Amino acid sequence: MIDTTISHYHIREKLGAGGMGVVYKAQDTRLGRFVALKFLPEEYADNRELRERFQREARAASALNHANICTIYDIGEENGRVFMAMEFLDGMSLADLIRSKPLELDRLIDLAAQVVDGLEAAHAEGILHRDIKPANIFVTRKDRVKILDFGLAKIEAQAPKSPANTDETLFETHYETTGGATLGTVAYMSPEQALGKPLDARSDLFSFGVTLYQMATGKMPFHGDTSTIMLLAVIQETHSLPLG
Repeated sequence: MIDTTISHYHIREKLGAGGMGVVYKAQDTRLGRFVALKFLPEEYADNRELRERFQREARAASALNHANICTIYDIGEENGRVFMAMEFLDGMSLADLIRSKPLELDRLIDLAAQVVDGLEAAHAEGILHRDIKPANIFVTRKDRVKILDFGLAKIEAQAPKSPANTDETLFETHYETTGGATLGTVAYMSPEQALGKPLDARSDLFSFGVTLYQMATGKMPFHGDTSTIMLLAVIQETHSLPLG
């Protein structure tokens, strides 16, 4: 892929890879700017559910115009490869920034406020992220927060006045997405997500609360050696979170 051209994007280097995408730094040959080009992995090219999830991410994020949400420029397909062009960001994920140590208080407050601003904008447009976690929050070199990966987003026709349905099912163990029974990331999901109940914006806020706890302490509030134990911890311990 390196040094090849897809549509009007010339690929320069690989930036990273995950379960739902491979990301490259590319140059938009029409506008002359750098973008992050995200491809659905080849092995999922014929998977209808994952293609729809990939496209949902693009639709959800492109519906939002906010400084704390990563901008989607384009989505397309070439030679059977589905891709989206996104804002190119220089920095690291919040997960990499934390690395098992708490953030300084002033920085924590600044970054947390930006995440809340981004979530407020999404919720105002009727979009639930449903997978808020440090890995999906990017921090640029200038400490600008960008919320990423709306692949699990639920898009409502209007701003949410009642709980949204959770009819899709994806499961995550050891903080990595796999197939299964509950939508979201086990360690960060709300009890409602863990139980498969209808959700509203408060579910994202719960997930952000778990993230905030990790930012402040460098630790996770819920623990478990298996996904099942982790789910039980989320459901049973939400009224007795450890303090340190």
